[in-house]
Amino acid sequence: MPGARMVRNGTNLLSELRRVFGPAWLVMMADVDAASIITAMQSGAEFKYGFVLVLLLLILPLYFIQEVAGRVGAVTGKGLGELIRENFSRRTAALMSLPMAITDLLSYVAEYAGIAIAASILGISPLIAIPVVYVAHILFVYRRDHGAIERTLLVMSMLMLVAYMGLMGDGIGSYPLMPTGIGSRFFYLLAANVGAVIMPFMLFYQTTATAKKKFRSVRATKIETFTGAVFGEIIMIAIVMVSSGLGHGAGFSTMQGIAEGIRGIGGTYAPVIFSAGLVLAGFLALVVISMASAWGVTEALNMKRDTWFKIYVLESLPAALVPLLFTNLISLVIGLMVLLVFVLIGPVVTLGILAQRENIMGRHRLGRFDRIAFWGSAVAILLCGIAALL
Repeated sequence: MPGARMVRNGTNLLSELRRVFGPAWLVMMADVDAASIITAMQSGAEFKYGFVLVLLLLILPLYFIQEVAGRVGAVTGKGLGELIRENFSRRTAALMSLPMAITDLLSYVAEYAGIAIAASILGISPLIAIPVVYVAHILFVYRRDHGAIERTLLVMSMLMLVAYMGLMGDGIGSYPLMPTGIGSRFFYLLAANVGAVIMPFMLFYQTTATAKKKFRSVRATKIETFTGAVFGEIIMIAIVMVSSGLGHGAGFSTMQGIAEGIRGIGGTYAPVIFSAGLVLAGFLALVVISMASAWGVTEALNMKRDTWFKIYVLESLPAALVPLLFTNLISLVIGLMVLLVFVLIGPVVTLGILAQRENIMGRHRLGRFDRIAFWGSAVAILLCGIAALL
């Protein structure tokens, strides 16, 4: 009977979602990282609600690109680094691993800078906060299986969601959705927001983590990716809207000024809630970036599987030192987000080529609409980066 068939199909889908849920959601929540939050704050402070429609539109390229990453992992049961090694020359795989490590290094710097900003808002020295977080994110994964790590990160992502949605309130004002004063600064922040939305580590993590789930459902991965993309951008929009009440100027450029502005918007405890959410976001992203990079490098270079933890420990150490050398951490973060727009292109192109091959993807290879959506998204991202340089 049609009704019974619909119920059965719905039950099967829920079962698939429960078993596959995790990688896509986590990578979307890790995308709302400390660097992305700082970028959204700056955008809201300078252009009020001018970036709200932009962030809504960014749901589309975020979904179209990350859905392909999840699809490749679900169909092949292999990570992106492993697929690169198997389908390209050994030299190409080695060359791909180098920019992958470099881009992840930039991402680490941005996360540690965001955590330093959160600590400074609370009056804690970055000299204390950054080493503590570095050690904590290493101990977090030490001798823990992937399932336990994923479950804990899911809880963290929910807490972060609650923290930032809880800041919505008095900061909401009445501003036009169309941006005003469009110029070089607007396009620079546009590129920063694009760089903050789709980062290279996201492709490697979602592909490998989806493959590790064993039960691989393309349909469930699509739904999870879309849900994560929508919720992730809703959080970003909420931060932009709240930050519109901060204003822009000398007060916003100092940690004390930011703390006072957030307190004026959300009340006495708002700076604590905001900073806690920022640390959670940075910590979650550090774990996901580190795991994605370690998996990607070991797969691409065909190293022993237990080598990934050594890479995990060593790779982010230099990045933890960089924020300690800068005084204007906000400008550092936004500059890194713009740079990531350009370094994203290599992994995106490689992913797209693999996803189009029938011998790899079978009936799940990119169809005509998928190709238009995927490559159109990639071109749009690159154009945003170019616009920032004009």
